[in-house]
Amino acid sequence: MNKRLISLVTCALAISPGGVSAEILAMMSYESKPAEELRSLKLSGSDERREGIAIIDVDPNSPDFGKWLADIPLDATGVAHHLFYERSMSKIYLTSLGQPALQVMDMSAFPPRLSTIDIPNCAMGEDVIFDDANEYWYLTCMNSGNVWQGRVADDVITGEIKLPGTNPHGLAVDTNIDRILVTSTIKGDLTDPGETVSIVKASTLELLGEIKVSVKPSPSGEAPVELLRVPGDGVPTFLVTNMFGASIWALSWNESSQTFTADMAFDFSVLDVGVPLEIYFNPAGDRMYATTAAPGHLHIFDVSGGVMAPILLSTVATGNGAHHVAFTKDMKYGFVQNSFINLPEMRDGSITVVDLEKFEVVASVDTLKDAGLNPNVIVLLPQWNEFAGH
Repeated sequence: MNKRLISLVTCALAISPGGVSAEILAMMSYESKPAEELRSLKLSGSDERREGIAIIDVDPNSPDFGKWLADIPLDATGVAHHLFYERSMSKIYLTSLGQPALQVMDMSAFPPRLSTIDIPNCAMGEDVIFDDANEYWYLTCMNSGNVWQGRVADDVITGEIKLPGTNPHGLAVDTNIDRILVTSTIKGDLTDPGETVSIVKASTLELLGEIKVSVKPSPSGEAPVELLRVPGDGVPTFLVTNMFGASIWALSWNESSQTFTADMAFDFSVLDVGVPLEIYFNPAGDRMYATTAAPGHLHIFDVSGGVMAPILLSTVATGNGAHHVAFTKDMKYGFVQNSFINLPEMRDGSITVVDLEKFEVVASVDTLKDAGLNPNVIVLLPQWNEFAGH
């Protein structure tokens, strides 16, 4: 690694709020495309499976746009999945579909190194979510029907939520109402799609029950996947994306009964798109963003009238497999990662750069795609990154 690159990455990983830069650096976990696709691309030197974390300049106005600035190789058997910042962005966590472990990186260290937290009985670690106080993290384990709780300060495991008969994926926690919500999605082989969200008491990790997010007869096969609390001081409300149901549902808290009611908030089937995945909000809480993977789109909503009355402002075509989005602090750009667990017709491999003010695509980062790799997630480095409600 040359001196200029070391300086670049050191500055990028150091958490400094000020300074003007002609770059926007993104971090992406990646893996090789399937063997048959690599053969069709006729890429040399691509026989062995590859995984890693890449740092790439994604600023469409930068002279280094699309340049691969740093690479952190990973164990190719781990099936590295998603990256999650804790709330101070001083550490980032990497989940694994292939190993019962959670990895964590100190964002102020150079060179960056991942340490491993062994997680017992965790098959297919999916999402890591943090409480508002940034005291605890929660790791969902999709194929073992459980969620692990750990302390952010020292990453000591402090508890387990057992959810037998479910496939935990998305999670949201609200300590103000003493509740944790967990979706039941699918098994790792894409079978057994769920239709419920488990309701857990946050203070005791006790399962209280579950709520169905479908009007179809059971088993509906809706596969609720992600959860996000609607920002603001109103009635606690959580949005759920139904992966196979092509819809967004809202779970609203009833303080008197201490229960939730479930209602559909938006039906994507009218747009002829499917597989909704992630939801985001701008800091003001009046814009909502959602991705659909088949075909790939970023949908932008006006929710100033509430999430139960979303107004679709624009649907921006991206690459197939639109999944996670990274946002700049000023909400000018959204960077859409186009690959969904390497599935056929949903693994384009590009990053679509969307101007969120003009509702238009301004560039495509094809760095990983051209190397025969798929990004599994994208986050911006701390000085550029906006949590967007997460």
